[in-house]
Amino acid sequence: MRVVIAGAGSVGRSIARELLAHGHEVTLIDKLPAAMKIASVADADWLLADACEPSALADAEVAEADVVVAATGDDKANLVISLIAKTEFAVPRVVARVNNPKNEWMFDRSWGVDVQVSTPRIMTSLVEEAVSVGDLVKIFTFHQSGASIHEITLPGDSPVIGRRVASIRWPGSTVLAAIIRGDRPIPPSPDDTLEAGDELLLVVDANAEEYLGEIQRTLAP
Repeated sequence: MRVVIAGAGSVGRSIARELLAHGHEVTLIDKLPAAMKIASVADADWLLADACEPSALADAEVAEADVVVAATGDDKANLVISLIAKTEFAVPRVVARVNNPKNEWMFDRSWGVDVQVSTPRIMTSLVEEAVSVGDLVKIFTFHQSGASIHEITLPGDSPVIGRRVASIRWPGSTVLAAIIRGDRPIPPSPDDTLEAGDELLLVVDANAEEYLGEIQRTLAP
């Protein structure tokens, strides 16, 4: 997969390193000479240019990219980059970083964004997760489909403890995506038995608000 990342700050470089480690091709773009820390991600291609300019994205061969990541620290720049990548270069998938949660409402398909990632929002969710055993916590929303990922840590009195996954009637269109037990993620199978302290990752559809309460009662009344 070929990925172009606009914004070579600490976030952009971290994403690049992870993608390279998984065998993907990565190009990093930044307009600031100080951001050209090429040795820190030596296997990536680097381009000193303003990614808000269509000519810069053309130089980065964005038209050939599978994914563009707008990862700058400026929400306005990330929106412009996303829009140009989608409308001018027809990039299949555009992922945009949201720096200020108040701007999340703008990061949608009208601006070319397929997936928005709000670091403050994710960090807030993780904090809530750490202190809310037995509570259903939203972790992430897929902006295009409206589906979302929720997490719940099963308390000791959960009615599903000791039950097989196949025996649980999941409300609505809930899908159990993963069980995290200790430090080990487990892909759930019908015969897996749930234990106290298990963290469940659940994917629910855009209509989840109608049955989140039922999910909560099923797992931790």
